[in-house]
Amino acid sequence: MAPSSSWTSSATQAGQAPLDDGRTQASPARALDAATLRSVFCDLLGRPPFAAERERWLGQARHTLLDALLGSEPFWSQWLEEQLYYFFLIDNFRPESERVLAIPADLAAGKLDPREATHRIALSPSFDQRNPGADTFVTVVLEQFTGITVQKNVRELEVGKAIYDGAGGTFLGKVGKRQADIVDIALHHKAFAETFVAREYERLLGESAPAKERAEWARRFHQTPREYGAIVREWLLSEAWDRRAARKRPVSNRLFARALYVDLLDRAPDEAEARRLRTALDGMSDAGPLRSVFARVLIDSGMVALPDKKSIRDPRAWIAQRFEALLGRAPSAQELEAFAAAFADEACRPATVLYALVTHAEYQLY
Repeated sequence: MAPSSSWTSSATQAGQAPLDDGRTQASPARALDAATLRSVFCDLLGRPPFAAERERWLGQARHTLLDALLGSEPFWSQWLEEQLYYFFLIDNFRPESERVLAIPADLAAGKLDPREATHRIALSPSFDQRNPGADTFVTVVLEQFTGITVQKNVRELEVGKAIYDGAGGTFLGKVGKRQADIVDIALHHKAFAETFVAREYERLLGESAPAKERAEWARRFHQTPREYGAIVREWLLSEAWDRRAARKRPVSNRLFARALYVDLLDRAPDEAEARRLRTALDGMSDAGPLRSVFARVLIDSGMVALPDKKSIRDPRAWIAQRFEALLGRAPSAQELEAFAAAFADEACRPATVLYALVTHAEYQLY
């Protein structure tokens, strides 16, 4: 994956060009171990690394990986997925228009920035269908784009509704005459930058952004939306992200569906496969047992490339490799002893080891 030139150039203009030693102003990049590598891929691409990617990047500097991923089409594809989920444009409301489907490629090519991409999403037929009518549409734009609570800003809601119906008015300080103006005005308001940066930081780091830094990131994004990639780079090289990665966070049903396919089949699920699995899991108050069932079904499906047990010359080494790939760490001496002893039993198969690991409590975290 080639690094994007658009965000690197914007970072340079802001005086924050990527540095050869992998440092932001305060945080050094460390060599990627299995756990960190897995976390970076899950955060930025919505999946663990494929086998070839794991082999390519283990031991490399984190900043080098970020320079390869940020701004790439897979990165923007995952970004788009997150935005669609945020706006509840999923399942029957998932956009199918060519303009929305082209967003990742257009972002990667520098034809769009994240604000323009959000504009394209908001003007899609799917967004309109998901939010029918003046009251719903304006409420969603105000609350999800700008973080403005309509109950506390009834005037903006009423003016927005009038504009939606073609009457015109001054909305968020600017004159609007039609429905599209509501979106355009909201997206170019500084409150959009503040809300966008705050929710993206929380999505990637699992906590609220510090007020002072958040204000500066929002200022940069509001002025130059192409700064988004440079800002994310800073986040993933920060001590805050190090803490996030160390404490782990739960794997969502969406991520679990993709991780299971990548870890067991070394490919991402197609849209239909991911949707079926995610929908089934989302329908459960406790998805844990069903996750185990899906893992068993996939492992027993015949699609997983499993080595013949007799071909595994060094069971301990093979087991340790599975630990590192699936859990992001080496097994403890006690774990390795227990797994090796179990594997020595004639009834134990390689599939048994895989099943034990993908149903392990740690597999539900990243």
